[in-house]
Amino acid sequence: MKDNRLVDIKDLRVHFPVFGGVLSKKVAVVKAVDGISFSILKKQTVGLVGESGCGKTTVGRAMISILKYVSPDVEVTGNINYYFDGKSVDFVKLRSKTMQKYRSKVQMIFQDPFASLNPRMTVAQIISEPLQIHTKMSNSEMQDRVGWLLEKVGLRPEQARRYPHEFSGGQRQRIGIARALATNPELIICDEPVSALDVSIQAQVINLMMDLQDEFNLSYLFIAHDLSIVEHISDQIVVMYLGNVVEWGSADQVYYSPKHPYSRALLSAVPLPDPTRKDKYRIVLKGDIPSPMAKPSGCAFRNRCPIAKPDCANDIPELVDTGDSQMVACPYWEERF
Repeated sequence: MKDNRLVDIKDLRVHFPVFGGVLSKKVAVVKAVDGISFSILKKQTVGLVGESGCGKTTVGRAMISILKYVSPDVEVTGNINYYFDGKSVDFVKLRSKTMQKYRSKVQMIFQDPFASLNPRMTVAQIISEPLQIHTKMSNSEMQDRVGWLLEKVGLRPEQARRYPHEFSGGQRQRIGIARALATNPELIICDEPVSALDVSIQAQVINLMMDLQDEFNLSYLFIAHDLSIVEHISDQIVVMYLGNVVEWGSADQVYYSPKHPYSRALLSAVPLPDPTRKDKYRIVLKGDIPSPMAKPSGCAFRNRCPIAKPDCANDIPELVDTGDSQMVACPYWEERF
């Protein structure tokens, strides 16, 4: 198992300090990610799901080590161990200069294809930029590589001379995928890559990503809130709530047999394709998701949980194996409601 692992995340915490007052002292801490652990194997897709604000995107940005550039005061602790060429590399401890030789192995596809592409650069310049940084290709070699990548994502090589505003949303996301593929990465972090696209285009992009995974032996961290899409593309699913992992298992286990009360509520909200069916039980959670600056003690979900007990306020529940390696962070997961 160890030899097949691409990345191990252990007790990852990402805290954003909040400053206030006349002297700009630290007055609070946003615990965006509060001690999560999971692994991604080679050629595997792990889906990361949860409500908005649960810390999904922060996990992805921590894994590619760009949080310091977004927020210089961020506090990142724990371990993000990648296994490249038989060596273990911890991205949390690497400095910027040492990071550069590994950065080409981990790439990211961003959520909004309208904002993630520089409008002043041509498609050729956008895709060739990582090649200029991480390779020693000549201009003619980069030009050939750009044309080849565009064909791989379903576009024409001659479209490399155009600018992003000349493309549709689906085509722009294909350009973003081509840019991510440029340096032959081992892992691509997909931050809700289809949420900004029409439903008819979503399926095309998802199928493209699955074909590319087979061809280039890629691993994906697929961040999304649409569970039906996550189930379709993922091998494993990790469910997050307010900075913590509450459930982790195979896609079939989590989607068809969720164990944690939050996972069950999340799955019950998936729309039914047949409007005549009335037999699906809906779980409506009470209250709003708490602020990550004032998380409840113990289990963060206890204020909304239908099976919460008084002792849920004492300790953060650990992940326990419910059978067949389906992990759930709830000691009362067998209770029904």
